[in-house]
Parts: sequence; C-alpha cells; structure tokens
Amino acid sequence: MDIVNRFVNYVRIDTQSDEFCEDAPSTQKQFNLANLLVKELQELGVEDVYLSDTCVVYGHVKANAEAYPKIGFVSHMDTSPAMSGENVKPKWVKNYKGGKILLNKDLDIYLDPEVLPVLKKDIGDDLIVTDGTTLLGGDDKAGIACIMDMLQYLSENPELKHGQISIAFTPDEEVGRGVVNFDYERFDADYAYTVDGSDSNELCYECFNASAATVNIKGLSIHPGDAKGKMKNALIIAMEFESLLPFNEQPMFTEGYEGFHHLCDMNGECEAATMHYIIRDHDQNKLEEKIAQFEKAAETLNQEYGEGTIELEISHTYSNMKDKILENPEVLERARKAMANLGMEPNSEPVRGGTDGSNLTTHGLLCPNLGTGDRNCHGKFEYVNVRHMREVSRLLVEIVTL
Repeated sequence: MDIVNRFVNYVRIDTQSDEFCEDAPSTQKQFNLANLLVKELQELGVEDVYLSDTCVVYGHVKANAEAYPKIGFVSHMDTSPAMSGENVKPKWVKNYKGGKILLNKDLDIYLDPEVLPVLKKDIGDDLIVTDGTTLLGGDDKAGIACIMDMLQYLSENPELKHGQISIAFTPDEEVGRGVVNFDYERFDADYAYTVDGSDSNELCYECFNASAATVNIKGLSIHPGDAKGKMKNALIIAMEFESLLPFNEQPMFTEGYEGFHHLCDMNGECEAATMHYIIRDHDQNKLEEKIAQFEKAAETLNQEYGEGTIELEISHTYSNMKDKILENPEVLERARKAMANLGMEPNSEPVRGGTDGSNLTTHGLLCPNLGTGDRNCHGKFEYVNVRHMREVSRLLVEIVTL
C-alpha cells in the first residue's frame, strides 16, 4: 500500500483525545485506529504485536544481523482536542503551483501563503489538505504512515541488514498522557525516535519544560441591585488574575527559546470561575519563575478579596530532554549519519512543544524527534507535504540499516 493511501485511511478515523477525561485512553474511539494498526502490522510480518488495555500498540521486527542496536520508533494515534477530527475529508493538491488553495467553496476558506508563509516552501510538491471544517490529523498520523511505510519497505527488501526494530503507537499524547502506561520492558529498545515533527530533515532533542495551572475562583453572587460591598464577581476576578501576569509572555509574542503562559480556556459565572493555563520554558529556572508569577497573583488576589478566593493548582507535564540525550550522543549521531547518506542537512531547532519522547527520555529511553511532513497542526489549515513523508520513510530505513 502506498504511504498516501495509508495516511488517508488513518486520518478518516476519528481519534480525538479528551483533556478532561482521566480514563486511559481518554476516548474509546482511539481503539478504532489501534485495531487497524494491529491488523496491518501482522500483515507486514511484525512479531509480538500487542494491544494493551490502555490502547498502546507494540510490535517488533526481529534482527537479521548481529552488532546492531535495538532501535525503536514511536508515534501517537490521537488528534488534538483543539479542533474536530470527525469526518475528515482529505484532499490531494498535486504539484502545488503557489498562491491560495481553495479548501471550502461554500465557506470561502483558503490556504493563503501570505497568511501562512510556510506554504512558499512547498511549491512544486504534492500536498494533502483539509476541507476547511476539521483538522487533518497529520499530527501524528503522518508519523504512523511513515513508520508503516518503512516496515513495508523492509518486508519487501529482506536482504537489508538491521537489528531489532521496536514499534509503539500511543494514545493521548495531545493531552500529555501518551506514555503514562508505556511498557518499557515490552518495547525493549536501546534508544528510540518519536516520528512527530515537520520537515523531513528535522532532528530535535530540545523541548520545553512544561507545567499546567488550574485557577479556581470562588465568588459571591448577590442581586446586582443590592451588591455594593458584597458581590465578588468570579469572572471579573479571573480577568484581574490574567492582568497580573506579564502580558508580553503570551504565545503570540514569543518564539525560539522564549517561554510563555497560555490561557487555554476560561469558564464560569459570578459565583465561580475556572481558568486553565499551560506554562512553558526551555530553561527550568525560568519556568519556575513563571510559576512564581502565578503564585504571586493568587496571593495578591486572596489578600484583596479574602483567603480562599483563589485556589491555584500547578502540575508537572514534561521536561526538556536535552541534557539526558546529550549524555549519549549515539542516538543523534546515527540519525545525522543517516541524513548525510541521503543528502539531507539536519535541522535541530528547539521544539516549542513536547512529544512522547520528552517523557520517554525522562524515564531513561533516549528519544529525540524526527519529522513527518506535517504543517500547521491542530487546525483547519493543517496539511502534509507528501515528498517529506516519503523522505522520512526512507530516513527511517537508513537509520535501522546503518
């Protein structure tokens, strides 16, 4: 099966995860893709194929040569809660000539290179786009398609020598719980790579340190005609809380190594309100400074409105994997050499986010990140560059056969 056909089949299966559900997986529909992948892995001759009750798919390709490391590849099956992944209608744009791409005539939705300049990099390539009503799901079904295409290539070319290849497809990466139930012993790899990025020459081993904050605000609802000196409007206090945080440390003002705090949602009424934030920085000390800003804001408002008005909960999400990966550079050098053999120049810019590899590395399984060809993820302007997908598939083959 061609990589594009695989990819299109995968994105048509709704696997959106749910950040507010603590079940594992957070949505049962992720099993629909997992079961398909189990079947396809078995058809490709992958051994020890196993689907856990928490929706993690595992499998191995046996080594056919000695003195090769055990190398793993990981991609996630879920799509972001940020936009619907139901009834995805992928469209193939062949030999993109530049200019606007019409996604939806009825809704007058276009992919516009003047708004999304990354499109200018893809002139001359084939693209898979949305119909403007859903995300595409290239994050990370493009990664899954690349891994499956690699496995197909190896099954068709059994003379290629390689060590054991370990495969895992995880749920709930988009809600920060992709490897909470990961079985490291079953996976059995010396090191691994997440296939969950953008350009085919991407080799990323730096990511954010990440925390989440929940701000619960207790107000007091009084009839507005008799509210003076009595009412505490939780929604107004919520806005005041946000105003106490540095305005220029929001995602829309940051890039590169600059961290941020991001108000993901706010809901409530006069009596009570809740705000959910994510907090990110590549530097752990700077992340702790940002958390201290939240604590100071809560303290200030509790002094103003009374103790217990603000309840602040901070939780850890993932850590920057850089230092641990640099302790054993073999995992990077193998990928760099594979890219060099294919005439590719590695790009190792810091990831302004995190992947399953962040937590896998923290737990001792070194796991930098490779690209997939996906662009503009988590929204209706998401698309995948087919050439980059094919290049990543060949890169994975080169990595295991070095």
